Amino acid sequence: MADEVVERYTNLADQFGARIEATPDDAWDKAAPCEGWCARDVVDHVLGSQRAVVKAVTGSEPSADGDLKEQWRATYAALKDAVGQPGALQKTMPGPMGEMPVEMMLGRFLATDVLVHTWDLARAVGGDEKLDPTAVSQAYSGLKPMDAMIRQPGVFGPKVEPAADADEQEQFLNFLGRVTRP
Repeated sequence: MADEVVERYTNLADQFGARIEATPDDAWDKAAPCEGWCARDVVDHVLGSQRAVVKAVTGSEPSADGDLKEQWRATYAALKDAVGQPGALQKTMPGPMGEMPVEMMLGRFLATDVLVHTWDLARAVGGDEKLDPTAVSQAYSGLKPMDAMIRQPGVFGPKVEPAADADEQEQFLNFLGRVTRP
């Protein structure tokens, strides 16, 4: 199970990283779909989550020096090294519902977070908005039963009514409060 969690997260994070690498240096201040955020804020948020995992496992955080692409490379490498250590996923860390195992944080919360923010970053900078369909399906089915719980300040805003012809990715994004069509 632990290998599956790490593999799922790194697959999604690789896709997020590809969007970062494709982002032009002059696009970081473009508005993101997250209210009040720009592309830079989306990346900073994901970096902060990854740094928290590294700190929970190793006791220290990766540096926040350099441009966003350099920070991504260093922080993501540190995360992969950290979660590859024996016993890493059994350590605990602060989560949205209190202390939880790193494995749960990575597999349940951060995997979905990086998936959604892949779209947010792509939308902000005009990049590839197509998400992994299997990951979308898994995340969407996992979040639907938590609908009321995720409608809190700082989590997800109100749902957006999907268009009649919306595919599963668009329905998922609308469920999380993302406006996908003008």
